Amino acid sequence: MPRMLHTGQVIIDLVMAVDKLPEKGGDVLAQSASFEAGGGFNVMAAAQRNGLPVVYLGRHGSGRFGDLARDAMHAEGIRIGLVDRAPRDTGLCVAITDASAERSFVSYIGAEGELSAEDLASVTVEADDYVYVSGYSLLHVGKAQALVDWTLALPDSVKVVFDPGPLVDSPDAPLMQALLARIDVWTSNAVEALKFTGATDIAAALERLTVHLPASVLMVVRDGPQGCWVSQGGERRHVPGFKVEAVDSNGAGDAHAGVFVAGLAQGLSSFDAARRANAAAALAVTRWGPATSPGTDEVDALIGNSAND
Repeated sequence: MPRMLHTGQVIIDLVMAVDKLPEKGGDVLAQSASFEAGGGFNVMAAAQRNGLPVVYLGRHGSGRFGDLARDAMHAEGIRIGLVDRAPRDTGLCVAITDASAERSFVSYIGAEGELSAEDLASVTVEADDYVYVSGYSLLHVGKAQALVDWTLALPDSVKVVFDPGPLVDSPDAPLMQALLARIDVWTSNAVEALKFTGATDIAAALERLTVHLPASVLMVVRDGPQGCWVSQGGERRHVPGFKVEAVDSNGAGDAHAGVFVAGLAQGLSSFDAARRANAAAALAVTRWGPATSPGTDEVDALIGNSAND
């Protein structure tokens, strides 16, 4: 059975809910605060909860945050591919959600920002696995080159999924240029796609992405409550979203990405995988916290109820 091999970063989120962000030099009181596993954990949990076995190929630290990260992965059934703990602790992200359900982040990278060629050489990759690469990884000098070299050497039977994230804003960086030719599945939100391509709308962004990516690449670009756009080989299709009452957008894109890959790995068409991903993202925004992806049964129920409306 295919697996997701996730090469990104699991960090710990300090999740806080506020009415509004403070002004510069100001202070506000939060309605809630908790430590939760986040970062790449959110995508992995979404995939695992929807039937796709997951292996984490990132580093994890020695300390309280590393313990929290490992405990969360073990609880989800995610296998940790690199057993040895790094000397430093796992990093931290302060994730603040305001009354509009919009979130803001401040991150500090720890042990997860390092990964060596020797680490990756110890990994057994199987045919039909999905290797998930995060744009955040390309920003860490302690892992980026080794990760790209390893990814480029993967056999063609292994599908490479790329999520640019909000900080990779151009195809021009050398490592990004090298990786582009090996991407099989592109998953991003609209803002990320527009920033990466310099386009002003999703249709133009999808068109410009084809200039940089292989002709056979499958692209999915999320469009918030409107759903997402799926494009491959010149065929483009809008997949509608689901109407819900949003309380927290944190983790919704990760839920979408994880469930989308899970659907593809289970043999679904890109449209059906995207519809399941839209349902998962819709349910995720109705819950507080980062790793709020629903499981298979909840996704099935929302799609079934929608069909009956």
